[in-house]
Order: sequence, then C-alpha cells, then structure tokens
Amino acid sequence: MASSDTIVALATPNGTGAIAVIRLSGDDAIAIAARMFRGKDLNEVPSHTVHFGTIRDGSQILDEVLATVFVAPHSYTRENVVEFSVHNSPYIVSRLLQLAIDQGARSADPGEFTRRAFLNGGMDLSQAEAVADVIAAENKASHEIAMSQLRGGISSAMRDMREQLINFTALLELELDFSEEDVEFADRSEFLQLLANLKQHITRLIRSFEYGNAIKNGVPVAIVGKPNAGKSTLLNTLLEEERAIVSDIAGTTRDTIEETMTIDGITFRFIDTAGLRETSDQIEAIGVARAREKVRAAKILLFLYDAQDNTFEEIVQQVRDLHRDELIVVLVRNKSDLPDKGLGSTLDDALRRELLGSCASDLVVISAKDPATVQPLKSVLVNHIRGLAVADQQIITNLRHLEALKRAGEAIDNVTSGFEQGFSGDLLAPRLREAARHIGSITGEIDLDRDILGTIFGRFCIGK
Repeated sequence: MASSDTIVALATPNGTGAIAVIRLSGDDAIAIAARMFRGKDLNEVPSHTVHFGTIRDGSQILDEVLATVFVAPHSYTRENVVEFSVHNSPYIVSRLLQLAIDQGARSADPGEFTRRAFLNGGMDLSQAEAVADVIAAENKASHEIAMSQLRGGISSAMRDMREQLINFTALLELELDFSEEDVEFADRSEFLQLLANLKQHITRLIRSFEYGNAIKNGVPVAIVGKPNAGKSTLLNTLLEEERAIVSDIAGTTRDTIEETMTIDGITFRFIDTAGLRETSDQIEAIGVARAREKVRAAKILLFLYDAQDNTFEEIVQQVRDLHRDELIVVLVRNKSDLPDKGLGSTLDDALRRELLGSCASDLVVISAKDPATVQPLKSVLVNHIRGLAVADQQIITNLRHLEALKRAGEAIDNVTSGFEQGFSGDLLAPRLREAARHIGSITGEIDLDRDILGTIFGRFCIGK
C-alpha cells in the first residue's frame, strides 16, 4: 500500500498569517523542488539544511522563500521531503502548489504524510493516531497523554503483550507436532499466570479510557437544582463572565447553556440547565426534560441547593433519582452569604449522613456570587478527574483501541475457560491468536486493508 510518487500540500492552516509552509514528500520531492527554486541546487545540499532563495513562475519572481531539505530516510515520512516557507498570500500559496503539480507532484490526500510515515516504518498505527491528538490537544493534560502515545507509551505495552501471546501460541502449536510423544512444551501453570497478568493489564487499560476520554474531549459537568438555586450565577462565576442570564424570576433558564473552561490543565464542559420542578409551562417543561438528558450524559453532577428553599426530603429524593453508577455527584449548598440561623449547617450534616458515600461524594458550601468561595469547588472537580488516573499507567483515549482491548480481553477469557475445561492445545491456540490479532490491530501489526487506513487517516488535515 506504500506509494513512492511525490505529493504536495499546504501544511499550515488557510487564512491570514505571516508564513505558510508547503510540504512535498516522495522520491522526486527534492528534484521537483530544485526545479522550482532559484538559489543553491537543492539536489546537492545536505539533509536537514535550510536555504534562502526565490520561487519563479517563468521569468516572474513569485516569492522569496526558505527551503528546508530532508533526505530519506531521515524525515517525517522516511521519504525525501522539502518544505517551502513562503509569505502566506492565498495567491502565492495557490500558484506554488500548482507549480509543484506542473512539475510532477500530485495533491496529497487527507493524512497522507502521516500515512506514509506509518507505511514506511517511521511510526506504528497508534503513534500515527496520536499525531492527530497532539494537534487537537486543547489543554495540558490532553497534550501530555497525546505526547506519551506519540512517543510510544502505548506501543511498547501492546508489543510486549502481543509477543507473549505469540510465543506461547508457538509452544502450544509445537506440541501438536509431537502429539504422539505426549510432550508439553508450554508450562500450564506459567500459562495460567500469563493469562491472568495479561487480563489484568488489559482491564487497567480499559478502565483508563474513562479518564483519557474525559481529558481528551472535556469533562461534562451538569449544574442542576431547583429554579433560583443559583445555577446560572455559578456558571458565570466559574467562567468569569456574564454568560447566562441571571434574574430572581423562577424559570429564567429554559434551555441548556454549555461553555468550556480549563482548570489546572483539564477542560471541563459546564452545562447550565433549567430548574428541576414540575411545571405547566410547555416550554419550561421541555427545558426540564433536556436538563435530565444532560445529567444522563454528564460525568459530574453539581447539585445546588440552599437552606431557605429546599427541604431535606426533596434534596435526597432528587439526588437519588438522578444518581447512577459512574456519576460523580457533588452537593453544593449555595447562598452561604445569607443568614440562615444555623439551618444550612444542620441541613448539611443531615445530607452528609444520608447521601455521602452512597449517592454523593462531596459537599461544598459556596456563595455563587463570590469567586473566592467557588475556588474549593474547582479543586474538588480537578481532584475527582485526577483520581481516575493511576500513577505511571498508560492512558488510552482512542475508541478504536478500547474496542480492540475489549475483544482481546474476551478472547483471553475464552482461552482461560477452555483451559479450565481441559481443551487441547489445537483448540486453545486459535483463541490465543485472536487475542494477539486484536492487540496487534492497535499498533498496526496485522494485515490492514485500504478501507481501515482510509478511515483512520481521513480524519487528518490535508497537510499532515
């Protein structure tokens, strides 16, 4: 599936800017670039050098440029690569691309540079996918995970597991050649321990997806409570801007409002919802229904209440109705700036006894108008998400990887079950191969067809 023809594309975003980078890659990349460039002969320069010159369209000087030369295999794609840094004029960019095509290059497909890097052995498939994650990273945490994967953090673990499975499969299949001698090359107790270790590792990686996916896509946080509980005020304070309309009129928020912000390197998607109450207003009722939908999709629920307008019984009932497994519920008593003659602390104590440890994890007291009191709430959010990660553990963020690991885990379960039922090696070996195949699909150590690669690399921008 590898190609040797020369491709060209704009490697920087379209639009206003000082500099654009146009990239060529392929067997003839340097020769084509040399025919376009006036300055040093690019065919004769060393790899990893930069040269000043001009690009000419006939006798007309199109632009003054810098040409960076990478000689194969010492380049991103493991092919000859030239990158022209030009002034970011739409006219200059379009003319230069056309000149390259006139000289024998063709327009690159989406993700084709990274696809070539993979096919030419510059990186495995999981590293190639991490390139897109690095580009898309919007916060420190997602960048760190993507960089770890790009540098082979997941790859090494996958290769090690796959190698262990293949080695033991080979021993089982070797026994088949000596079936008449009734010999065992594969130690059965070592075999069971291997399966247990692999399943444990796979399970940890599967669980890490919860944290990785939250970091990659932003943690959805639903803010719920009765009308006038202070949900919109809290959203505005968290965002440090007047994003939601605030008034004393119950039912002001009739639809969900979503905004993102980064706290301590983690992106949170805060969702202000309509107040939870029974209503005859048809529009407000739709907002309440949407609020419940957002809660079902949220990772964290901030349940706002205050001692003046909420009773113990209704808070407990609503929290239990909204609670589900894997949902982090944080009770938030608002309006701490208002006098309540001790009602707030009494209510808090009762709620702690009733809900903490069963339906809720924390209780925080704030005044939504006061950013200083909201700061501890931010810390609670960050700590919960950080708590999902395990120290020194690889993190997966890719849904394709998750599905492959689940299938590998199922195959290992089938092998363990078959072994316990006394299945022979010729029945166990194919299931071990299946587990190895699913693990290998993460790094691309299997036979991949064009459709699979087209789907993966089609998500990339043209110049990458």
